[in-house]
Amino acid sequence: MNIFEIVKIKYPIISPEETKIHLAVWSGEDNPIDVFLNGKFEEWQSYQTKRNFQRKYILALIQLNQTDRWLFAGGYISKNCIFSNKDLCYRYDTKYIKELEYFSGKLVIKYKRTGRQSYLNAENWYKNMLVGEIKPEKMVIDDFLGYCKTSLSKAKLDIIISQDIDSWRAALSSVSGVYLITDRISGKLYVGSATGIGGIWQRWREYSLNGHGGNKELKAILKEKGDSYSKNFQFTILEIADTHTSIKDILNRESYWKKVFCSNEFGYNN
Repeated sequence: MNIFEIVKIKYPIISPEETKIHLAVWSGEDNPIDVFLNGKFEEWQSYQTKRNFQRKYILALIQLNQTDRWLFAGGYISKNCIFSNKDLCYRYDTKYIKELEYFSGKLVIKYKRTGRQSYLNAENWYKNMLVGEIKPEKMVIDDFLGYCKTSLSKAKLDIIISQDIDSWRAALSSVSGVYLITDRISGKLYVGSATGIGGIWQRWREYSLNGHGGNKELKAILKEKGDSYSKNFQFTILEIADTHTSIKDILNRESYWKKVFCSNEFGYNN
């Protein structure tokens, strides 16, 4: 079954010849899956550098983990398009197709992207876009997959913390350890540690709430560039320890990693 065969079950009037398929991929700025999980995908999609949606309908697919699997974000009617002199881009006025809400965040499409084009005329490609699965529940966030696989954007961390997702809270609150914050714009690094009750969960919760966790250099960069700059931070676990491990031992490991990354000389460690 291809993408149009399934969406027509809920919205039979849509046709490939009237539809653009938007392949939303992470290009180094906002990660579209994070935008979707934050509930801001339609607004994010509405800003375009070119007139990419010159058809009646839009079907939006978000690439999952740089694979050939795509999450269905939703269907939209393109109503109007104006050029914004302020933002120097085109702003589309779209209407969400409520009939396709059932598939949003549940439907996974299998499609091997053959080039870099992200805005496809549906009639040329839809037969290669096959249904991979329909999840029983709308995707909220990936379950915790392991400490060595934990690397989160600030946006994804905010979702995990605000929604208090069980698998993440249970895993991160049960360990102390050393973590790394990467500024994905400047490349600067910050090495930090979490100790005691609440472990890494409690420490990262502070970053989610204010962006800087009380760290002097991170506070300074946010004061300079604005609180929204924290969206460029990426959080990674370097090593874990039992929550009963002594603070001295964890601080020693933190010092080791600071030397490894030279984060005192070239990063955000003071």
